[in-house]
Amino acid sequence: MTGDDGLPQDELFDDPFCNSLDITFDEIEDGAATARMPVTESHLNFAGVLHGGAAFTLADAAAGAALSSRVGTDANIALEANVSFLEAVDAGETVIATAEIPHESRKTAELTVTVETEAGARVASYRCRGYKF
Repeated sequence: MTGDDGLPQDELFDDPFCNSLDITFDEIEDGAATARMPVTESHLNFAGVLHGGAAFTLADAAAGAALSSRVGTDANIALEANVSFLEAVDAGETVIATAEIPHESRKTAELTVTVETEAGARVASYRCRGYKF
């Protein structure tokens, strides 16, 4: 995969925080992105299930990559974001975030992300408004 500037996607979207959570990108294309994260013991909260912050980060990373695919660089930020957590996830599962842009203007975009397990169980719904530099 390469970005509009010809850089490999793994260089264009090299994020130290995502790397620390083992988040990888399966697909980044015009206005859409798919990212995944294997849930390990280090991703769990006090209750022993996927930490909401880790799920939010996965969704946010997918949204940022989708918007970056339109901008051609990673020059964008989230102006606002919210998430609804729907199901708990145990260690050993993998969660997948699928992002798309349902609305876009010259400088902003609305992004929606669905987070699911590999088995297709819906884990979270995420929505944000991003700003393009």
